[in-house]
Amino acid sequence: MKENRMIAAALIAVGIALMGLFIKAGIDNFANKDRKVTVKGLAEREVPADKVTWSIGTKVTGNDLPLLYENINIQTDKIRRFLRQNGLDEKEITVNPPSISDLEAREWGDNQKNFRYIVTTTITVATNKVKEVNAAIFKQAELLKQGVAIENSSPDYEYASFQKMKPEMMAEAIKNAQKTAEQFAEASNCDLGSIQTAGQGQFEIEDRDQNTPYIKKLRVVTTITYSLDD
Repeated sequence: MKENRMIAAALIAVGIALMGLFIKAGIDNFANKDRKVTVKGLAEREVPADKVTWSIGTKVTGNDLPLLYENINIQTDKIRRFLRQNGLDEKEITVNPPSISDLEAREWGDNQKNFRYIVTTTITVATNKVKEVNAAIFKQAELLKQGVAIENSSPDYEYASFQKMKPEMMAEAIKNAQKTAEQFAEASNCDLGSIQTAGQGQFEIEDRDQNTPYIKKLRVVTTITYSLDD
């Protein structure tokens, strides 16, 4: 009888010990579930613009409409010839129809002008020949020598090949995020686990600076959460 009681007590003790181990393991697992690190990875590039749209405005003023139409056409032809001489193709040049402002028809203003009509038109260049356009911009004074007054001649630069860069930049951003996470895990005496969540982030394209709008800066930041293991 006494021997049976001792065996029962030993079994109970073993059961209690095992239960304690299971409880501890469960607590450790629960605690480890919340062990994670969230890091950001950055990728940047500076690239030359590969598309440019250049709008060149010009105008003539006077009182004789037929003569003004003739003069605006002469101005337009000079601009088109100037662009072709600087390496641009005719198919890359678009001439908008002239528009007319009749100053005497306005209900506001003093109307004390030396002329009645303003005829304006815009010549637009859309091309991937960024270098040629930049060279032409520096030579605009040649048009002034020919009596062509230019308005609204600020070009708009783009990086049209952006989609081709996305996979490469995303891979770099993820790699940089992983490096940061590994450094954190090493400092915490942990092993870096699997990815828990990942956010791509937005790609940004902006001018490198205000003086070189034909050089673009690409930027993406990715946010990744990793688990940490003992």
